[in-house]
Amino acid sequence: MRRILQPGQKASVRRLTSPRRGAGVLLALVLTTALIAPPLALAQDTQEDDLFASAAPAGDSELVLQADELIYDRETDVISAVGNVEMYYNGYTLFANRVKLDRTTGRFTAENGAKLTEPDGNIIVAETISLTDDFRDGFVNSLRIDTPERTRLAAERAEREDGTVTTLHRGVYTACYSCLANPDRPPTWQIKATKIVHDKDKKTITYRGPRFEFWGVPVAYFPYFSHPDPSQKRRSGFLRPAVFYSEDLGAGASIPYYWAPAESWDVTFTATPMSRQGVLLDVEYRQQLRSGEISIRGAGIKQLDPSAFAGTAGDTDYRGAIVGTGRFTINQYWTWGWDAAYFSDVTFASDYAQLWQSTSTSQIFLTGIAGMNYFDARAMAYQVLREDYTYRGVTSPPIGSPFTPTGIDQQEKQPYVHPVVDYKVLSDQPILGGQFSYDMNLTSLTRDETDAIFTTNGQARFRGVAGTFTRTSAKADWRRQLIDPIGQIFTPFVSAQADLFMLDSTDPNVTALADETLVGRAMPTAGVEYRYPWLSAHSWGTQLFEPVAQVIARPDETGIGELPNEDAQSIVFDDTTLFQADKFSGFDRVEGGTRANLGLRYTASTYGGGFLSGLIGQSYQLAGKNSYSAPGILDATEYSGLEDDASDYVASLYLDTNMGLNLSAQGRLDSEDLEPNRFEAQATGVTGPVTSQVIYAFMAAQPDLGITEDRREVQGAANLRFLRNWRLYGRVRYDLEDSGVVRDGFGVGYDDDSMSVSLTFSEDRGGYPTYPVDRTVFFRFGLRTLGDTDLSTGLVNDYLTD
Repeated sequence: MRRILQPGQKASVRRLTSPRRGAGVLLALVLTTALIAPPLALAQDTQEDDLFASAAPAGDSELVLQADELIYDRETDVISAVGNVEMYYNGYTLFANRVKLDRTTGRFTAENGAKLTEPDGNIIVAETISLTDDFRDGFVNSLRIDTPERTRLAAERAEREDGTVTTLHRGVYTACYSCLANPDRPPTWQIKATKIVHDKDKKTITYRGPRFEFWGVPVAYFPYFSHPDPSQKRRSGFLRPAVFYSEDLGAGASIPYYWAPAESWDVTFTATPMSRQGVLLDVEYRQQLRSGEISIRGAGIKQLDPSAFAGTAGDTDYRGAIVGTGRFTINQYWTWGWDAAYFSDVTFASDYAQLWQSTSTSQIFLTGIAGMNYFDARAMAYQVLREDYTYRGVTSPPIGSPFTPTGIDQQEKQPYVHPVVDYKVLSDQPILGGQFSYDMNLTSLTRDETDAIFTTNGQARFRGVAGTFTRTSAKADWRRQLIDPIGQIFTPFVSAQADLFMLDSTDPNVTALADETLVGRAMPTAGVEYRYPWLSAHSWGTQLFEPVAQVIARPDETGIGELPNEDAQSIVFDDTTLFQADKFSGFDRVEGGTRANLGLRYTASTYGGGFLSGLIGQSYQLAGKNSYSAPGILDATEYSGLEDDASDYVASLYLDTNMGLNLSAQGRLDSEDLEPNRFEAQATGVTGPVTSQVIYAFMAAQPDLGITEDRREVQGAANLRFLRNWRLYGRVRYDLEDSGVVRDGFGVGYDDDSMSVSLTFSEDRGGYPTYPVDRTVFFRFGLRTLGDTDLSTGLVNDYLTD
């Protein structure tokens, strides 16, 4: 039976008992102004007293009540809902076996087990709940509170005052939500206190006489403790400190204070006293704007003992840094931003690496994306953050050479980019039945000093030349895919690239560059790609065989070795670039001559999810000048594997068993003796609690680029989970040529849904000829909702020599 009464209506009330209580007959009452329902009436009677007016709180929210029975006692003026009681009001939901409303006090009581869900998502489970009729104030016996942040509060008794302050007597707080599955087992950690006060307005949980327990064992006692409640994401106050030790800095502790005076901005102040160097002050300011956000961070110190960094740039009194970022939205298509970084010296970031992580790039940019169009413009500057060095394996300049050794005056050799602009368009409509796209690029930069390395015969090669150089390029591409009746796929394509170089070299010793101020270049290209996939189906899965062939015709490249090369120094010829029409990495070099690329792809897929794919191929220079046999100012063309008319073979193999084992291998093999010039293999496996990975890498020597020896190394990593939440992990990187460990580390950790603890020991060796072994012990301890604490120790460094 259901009846709805509106405010102001009068009713005659008597006991209602469902004639079919076992069938769960529904009795519902809806009020538009009341929280706790007056009795349900079967008939209106304008002569009865208004039972609703005295019981209803002010407001416009609607209440819905349903129960097996609804009883009104005229003598005590108590309304009772009995059996499967459900109440819904203003975001609150109450379930109970029995609910009584005392109309004389305006208070209701839920008895014999109750569950209350609050509008903010908190769930209160208690033996008894007694609250005012607007749910504002009251008390609860034997309660448990579960929050949306998966935390839990429990207490023998709780009281709520002013609608926001809840006081729990003999309470417990924990974030171990998974412990619910094992109520007899103590949680990973919990805080017990004689009194816990939760202030919803201040978003604070305060403990009186707290005791910290781990797995039920008390470990610490405090007279007072407080922290933001789990729903609070920003709250002024001290953050968790980080403790560390290193030989150069001494023992120290970072003590951060977070200040959030407004929703749109905040500041973090950090003081780090160190026993050997004094106090490092660090300030970070962050602000959220309507159009974006900015962040600025600065740090400074007057070192007490600069001699700890004797012989380096750090041997000075005052040191510091300032970095900043900004990201802003102009409209739905355009964004702009900036990054700025300045360091007082080149080793500040590494000397204070335990406290400071940063970038050395400063830039300002503008980016636009609309549909298939992309635009990006940015100006950049770089600050070198390492000492000048002479790297073993790079040939020193001959006596009397005008160029400084490699690695010396690094900052002066860095370019100022002003700017680099990219504009890419992919047509969303077919043109002549095919896809049309074009790219435009403008790169302009200035360098103060020439950056040179030297071949084994003393010939200079240039990473960059002093002066100002500007190049503007435009490239258009059209291609169309055609499929004949028997499944052969033909893709004809044409493209054209035009470049204009403006040269202003300030180094008279670099004679390789063209003498002209303006140099133009053009490269038209025409080609066709052929593929013929063959698919075969079997009881276990499918196989795909696909021969692929490309023929590309174009004139010879011009200006080789006479033009700057800033963005095409890296050439990686492997299975991913075999079928690229131009294998140079940037615009400064363009591939010329007529070339054919041939390959065979194979793919097998099982119905169980397994997957195997492989490719083998080779590239051939058919006519014209081979761009890869003619090195530019600096690029690795003579070691690219493309320098001969018949290139090296490239091959790859990928296997996914869908049973925890994954294998991959990629390599470039010499076309004559099949000796590897580059090779990498990787295996990843998951077996029960063990996850492991092994990587092997090989690269042949490149003497003319300063790499005088083969490079071979192997890396391994493993993670073992044991005893439910515990794990052991380790990693090692081993140089097979020099028979030495480059980097290694191992540790133990514990992780569950409320706590994370790890202890790690690592070793890292730097560059040659002498290199320190940097040993570090790192301890991390984190409690969910309370914060993390780090402790790192830099052990005394040993120095190894060849």
